[in-house]
Amino acid sequence: MTKPVQRFAAPALDALPDDIRTRLLAVQEKSGFVPNVFLTLAYRPDEFRAFFAYHDALMEKDGGLSKAEREMIVVATSAANQCQYCVIAHGAILRIRAKNPLIADQIATNYRKADITPRQKAMLDFAMKVSADAQRISEDDFTALAPHGFSDDDIWDIAAISAFFALSNRLANFTGMRPNDEFYLMGRLPKK
Repeated sequence: MTKPVQRFAAPALDALPDDIRTRLLAVQEKSGFVPNVFLTLAYRPDEFRAFFAYHDALMEKDGGLSKAEREMIVVATSAANQCQYCVIAHGAILRIRAKNPLIADQIATNYRKADITPRQKAMLDFAMKVSADAQRISEDDFTALAPHGFSDDDIWDIAAISAFFALSNRLANFTGMRPNDEFYLMGRLPKK
């Protein structure tokens, strides 16, 4: 079996614009490696900046969704979109943010049977519909979210994360982006 090839090579670190190089070095300092998504998207610097500005606006803000719930949306929709990179990378982040070594695998395989709350299941039901069947969104979908206390901003966040990662999934798949090996073990065992 042949290993998929990454089609678009990342530019050399010293060839990148200063702001992008600084961000990559900061990520490397924090995590011990540079996730391949940063390297791959650096191929197109203006798009890199736009992508990560929107990513950070959606994923790093405070609001009615926890950071772990935001990652649940990414993992569930990325699994449905068959994006190996995002399932593995964001599964690692989910395990860490949820402090639960089992949750990412459960959500990626079948979120309906995962150990999550009814609120989180409703959130993922809506996220999946936005990701795969958005043209069928109706008032019934908003009605189903109401008993779970989601605000309009929360609903926007669920939809925007789903839509943004549909873009990310497609970029990862067409570029042949592979998850860094480091992601596979992150958050699986307690820190000593």
